[in-house]
Amino acid sequence: MRPENMAGGRWRLARTLSVAAAVALVAGACSGSGDGASDSGGGGDALGDGSLGVVEVGPEEAIQIRSVLALSGDAGSGPTSGKSVRLAVGHYGTIHGFDVDLGTPVDDGCSPEGGERAGREIAADADVIGVIGTTCSAAAVTAAPLVTGANKVMISPSNTSPRLTSDLAGNRGSDHHEGYYRTADNDLYQARTMAQFLREAKDIDTVAAIHNGDAYTQSLAEAFAASFEELGGSITGVGVVARDETDLVPTLTDLASGSPEALFLPVSPTVGTAIVQQLPDVSGLDGVLRLSGDGLLADAFLGLEESEGMFLSGPNLSFGLNANESTGRHSADLLAEYEDAYGTAPEAAFWAHAYDAATLLLEAIEAASRPEDESLVIDLAGVREYLDGVSGYGGIIGSISCDNFGDCGVRRMVVVEHLDSDDPAATRSNTVYEYVP
Repeated sequence: MRPENMAGGRWRLARTLSVAAAVALVAGACSGSGDGASDSGGGGDALGDGSLGVVEVGPEEAIQIRSVLALSGDAGSGPTSGKSVRLAVGHYGTIHGFDVDLGTPVDDGCSPEGGERAGREIAADADVIGVIGTTCSAAAVTAAPLVTGANKVMISPSNTSPRLTSDLAGNRGSDHHEGYYRTADNDLYQARTMAQFLREAKDIDTVAAIHNGDAYTQSLAEAFAASFEELGGSITGVGVVARDETDLVPTLTDLASGSPEALFLPVSPTVGTAIVQQLPDVSGLDGVLRLSGDGLLADAFLGLEESEGMFLSGPNLSFGLNANESTGRHSADLLAEYEDAYGTAPEAAFWAHAYDAATLLLEAIEAASRPEDESLVIDLAGVREYLDGVSGYGGIIGSISCDNFGDCGVRRMVVVEHLDSDDPAATRSNTVYEYVP
């Protein structure tokens, strides 16, 4: 946490109590309890210099934030992230006595077009402080400049493209914008994880790849190829197909000519489905080792019988006794509450990343806000100042620190083996290889 907010620990623990109790604690704190978080609101110590403007929340009004996630089409982890965000907002409670309103979720469509529509909608709403989203990197490329250009912040639970942050060597990504952050890890880690797994654990020398040519799939495929070749392997061919393509036989036939030992397919669920169903019919690829990235770690794809036997890279979901310092929820507690609230376990990866992203946004708003008369004034530059300085924040996913480009992930990656299409949740925890840089 930022030093300015270290004293807020008692507030965060208090939020594990009932909402009513939390509201009572807020009221007491605002009258001068000595807690750092509440003092920043009442005594002029709130973060920010006004350079990006302020948002004033009037009496009887609520603080406005939004989730911008993939809710239609190849939604992937979008619906699951949305459910986690709602839990986080409820668990966190009020900010200086003001409710937080998530409003209506905005669908990013997991596409550049959807991201632009969502970004314009958010940018046009002067009351919105920030968003949790997008789900897909392809949508973030178009949404981020609009959202951050309107002086709001954007915290994604599942964007992974290096283009959105950096190359991890101090060089800004081509689509990075100030005010953008993410709790998901940079795909350069995921690419290295899969490359090392194939070389070290599987002794694979040759691989072909398929991607959709977008910010997520292309970046991951290219990063994987670079890591695999650096480790002594060879890429025999790369196919590029539209994310809604359903006839993959021509592309697969071309790739078969290189006689690869494995096929890496970081693709959309639509393309992934077509590949696993059509692959047995392609001479030279029947029985080839099949691998993918975190984009296919959702029930919809893992529930396909044809997907069994695959290896998939993604975030390490073994959270142990990790707890979110803002709400006091441990991972096991949160999973139980998720199932109780929604009648099912999380249907995709990144559920914990979404929870932590939401509480980080709420902490930032709290640190940058001050009561004035009966209103609450939120300094937009202060929200960014808080997030820029996050260091050692205790999240469900682990200890979170944000670098200069908004990468706030914990760099814990795994490869899982998919054995049972009737139990996708078991696959997401069936780790066969771990990577920690």
